[in-house]
Amino acid sequence: MCRNITPLRGLVPAATVEEVEAAALQYVRKVGSLSSVSSANQEAVDLAVARIADATLELLAALPDRRVPPKVDPPLRRLAVGR
Repeated sequence: MCRNITPLRGLVPAATVEEVEAAALQYVRKVGSLSSVSSANQEAVDLAVARIADATLELLAALPDRRVPPKVDPPLRRLAVGR
């Protein structure tokens, strides 16, 4: 599990829903001290990820554009480049 949440604001092209959901899952796993999602906690994790992803999309839409893009690409983009 990563120590840092990947910055999504200012990406070119803009962060996708999948990238936002991946960041939300990363956050939920970190604050929930979950190394993996089990069937026992799947429902709670799914609900938290959905709510956090919605809030993140609202936040990104409300913030002004960045002058400089983030230094690090989100993990999903790094994986896509490696393929």
